[in-house]
Amino acid sequence: MFREETLQSTETVRLHKRIARLKVLALKYKRAEITQNALLDISNLAASVSTPEEFYSSLHQSLKKLIAADNFFIATLNPVTGRIEIPFFADEKDRHPQDCYPDEDLSEMLYSGLTGYVLKTEQALVCNNDTYQQLVNSNAIIPRGSNCHLWVGVPIRSAECTTGVLVVQSYDSNIHYGDIEVELMNFISHHISAVVERLQYQEQLELAIETRTKELSIAYNKLKLEVYERRRAERLQQSLFEIADLATSNIDSLEFYEELHRVISHLIPINNCFISLLNEERNTLSFPYFVSQFDLPSPKPRAVSDGLTEYILLNHKPRLLERSDIDALIQSGELYCEAPELNDTQEINQWIGLPLLIHGKVSGSLTIYSYSYSQNYQEKDLELLTFVSQHIATAIEKKLSSESLQLSYEQLEEKVHERTQALACVNEDLEQEIHQRKRIERQLVHDAKHDNLTGLPNRAMFMERLSQTIKHVRRHTLDKFAVLFIDMDRFKLLNDTLGHLEGDRFLIETAKRLHFCIRSNDMLARLGGDEFVILLDSVGNQKDAEDVAERVLVELSHPFTLSNQQVNSSASIGVAMSGSSNSDTSESVLRNADNAMYQAKSKGKGCYVIFDHGNNKQQVQELELENELKMALKKGELQLSYLPIMELDTERVIAFEPRLFWHHPTLGKVKQLQLNNIAEHCNLLIELDNYLLAGINEGFQTLEQQFGVDFHLQVSISSQHLNHKHALRSLKNKIKQCGFDLSKLTLFFNEKSFVQNTNNHINAFEILSSLNVQLGIEAYGSAHSAISSLTFLPIQSLKLDPSYATHLESEQYLKLIKAYYCAARALELEIFAVGICSKAHCQVLSEIGFKKGQGIALGKVFELNSAKNQVCA
Repeated sequence: MFREETLQSTETVRLHKRIARLKVLALKYKRAEITQNALLDISNLAASVSTPEEFYSSLHQSLKKLIAADNFFIATLNPVTGRIEIPFFADEKDRHPQDCYPDEDLSEMLYSGLTGYVLKTEQALVCNNDTYQQLVNSNAIIPRGSNCHLWVGVPIRSAECTTGVLVVQSYDSNIHYGDIEVELMNFISHHISAVVERLQYQEQLELAIETRTKELSIAYNKLKLEVYERRRAERLQQSLFEIADLATSNIDSLEFYEELHRVISHLIPINNCFISLLNEERNTLSFPYFVSQFDLPSPKPRAVSDGLTEYILLNHKPRLLERSDIDALIQSGELYCEAPELNDTQEINQWIGLPLLIHGKVSGSLTIYSYSYSQNYQEKDLELLTFVSQHIATAIEKKLSSESLQLSYEQLEEKVHERTQALACVNEDLEQEIHQRKRIERQLVHDAKHDNLTGLPNRAMFMERLSQTIKHVRRHTLDKFAVLFIDMDRFKLLNDTLGHLEGDRFLIETAKRLHFCIRSNDMLARLGGDEFVILLDSVGNQKDAEDVAERVLVELSHPFTLSNQQVNSSASIGVAMSGSSNSDTSESVLRNADNAMYQAKSKGKGCYVIFDHGNNKQQVQELELENELKMALKKGELQLSYLPIMELDTERVIAFEPRLFWHHPTLGKVKQLQLNNIAEHCNLLIELDNYLLAGINEGFQTLEQQFGVDFHLQVSISSQHLNHKHALRSLKNKIKQCGFDLSKLTLFFNEKSFVQNTNNHINAFEILSSLNVQLGIEAYGSAHSAISSLTFLPIQSLKLDPSYATHLESEQYLKLIKAYYCAARALELEIFAVGICSKAHCQVLSEIGFKKGQGIALGKVFELNSAKNQVCA
């Protein structure tokens, strides 16, 4: 009995479990059927839509039947521009990203978020709050938009590459997305890629058909026009042949003009026309041919006046005049003002006048006019008649020449005599012209090899002479020569300060002084700008070249008188001796002298240096170091350190000065000052500052975590950013991209640069101050600028030059420091002491009144390890 009840109970449990499984299966089958139907709709939709917008909208509605997709958007990658676009966007909280971030570039903004992350990884991403926070902390993404509960992004692939991202997100914590939803979105992404490709192909096909249709239409129209023009050309050619035959015919003048009228009538209808000719004195106008549809009599010869015919003869241009044009000319007084009785144009509708060039000048005209409004001439008729009129003029000229041939015979002897005299005058003029041309050719040859300003030989002539000298030394091995490359040290400053005219006078005076320093067989040339070069021919030894270099330095050290004032200058000289190499060329010798000149400049200017291959090797190493720095900037190998700035009495950190350093594989640690020197030589100061600003932006959050929020950053910036508007605009954009409060940033510019280019600094300070950053002058006191200049600068801070802190034992330096401190306090500027090396320095500066400063006695430079979020000393 008990056994039967146990068996029944077991069977009942088994049946209940089976019923539960069947219900689950039924629910899955029902969901699968719904999913299948929805996917089938999407497939049908992909095959039927004609535009991507229609497909995306319908796809959204179908997707909402399968998953919670109220918040849905599609991002696509434009294959041509490489930019991200959003063809469809729907969200219950956020507006379109372009509206949410109007000041940012849409593509760059999307690249920095989750969408760009999926594009880069090419992997589907299900992102909850934890995953999102991890990506933000690792700097993989930048937070964008409102916070959501779940975010799912699936890449859209086409031909093994990712072309976009399909995204759904949920703000409701009760909504979840799993593997089924991701797989479903992956399936949909394939349809999106296929539809976009099909629509693009369809659009290209339609465009190609439309283009081809237009081309065929244009070709057809061109063919019609060509047929018309060819027929018109045939008629024109036949008419020109007939006109040419008339010119050689033996018919009389009246018949000649009648035949001309008949020929022209074959081209365009002409009912009224006449031909007018000027006499040789050009004061009488005759009308050899006249025809009118009203049988009016031919005009009689008359004196030249201000009629329509004279209007054409004077202007030398064909004209098509309407009735209104004729009235306007009459009202303006250009026509019929002297002889109003000649005005018989009241009934004329259109009037065409064509000047006839006879015997090389305008001596007549062909006139065609119309009384009827139904007979209208057009510009193309004017062009045709203009062309024909040239042949008519030629025919008339031949006709008149034939008639005047007999008269020409009678005057032949007199004309031969006159022509002989004219030829004699021409020959005399020709001889003078030949003489003048030879003189000009000699001048051109001289100008091609000499400098226009100083009259010295130029680079081309110098290199030619140097090549000849090198060949001579190779044949005569005992002979030697030297090349002195001279560069004036302060020419650019003088030229910018006193003007180009005084700069030219300075160069002319320099050339004169250099002439006094060389022999007659030596050569002095100007290469350009303030660069001069001397070829010392046949020198005994290196001492001779050194003597000339010293003589040049002494001569150029004397003051120059420019703009009624005494101006001092100096020169840097590089000397290259012959015989340094058997493969010397003019280019290599000049390059060696140029390199030696730059070594002289680096030694402090106002001196000379003899070229040495060892020093040249050092320059090559410096060039390699510059190239390595360029690669280090590109690869991001430079690191960031921070120098604390403290209160002198409490030693509380109030600010940091970021500095770059570089772990070079052979040189070791290269600090900021050496980096600046290298960057200045290879023109990388702007790139170095941009790298520094980017590093500050990345590490600012870690600094806040370590030291709290009560600190500032004091950044030294090169004044090269202020030299032109493009560099200044780039600096402004770099600063605006910083992700922290810009009021905590102070930009310091060097006082020497401010003194050298004050106007650019003032204008740039006004622009930068609008960014809410603070501005300051560093190394103050090194250039001894006027304290009054601080009154009109929008700056807030001053940093003394470090040299003042190292000379506190000097009474003169103490007086200067006190003066600078009092001036800063009077102008309500914050002043910092720099280069504090000991506690004694702190004590002296505190007694003067200084509150803040920096130096090795106030804390060491530390490095910020962002990966571990900790400070490394």
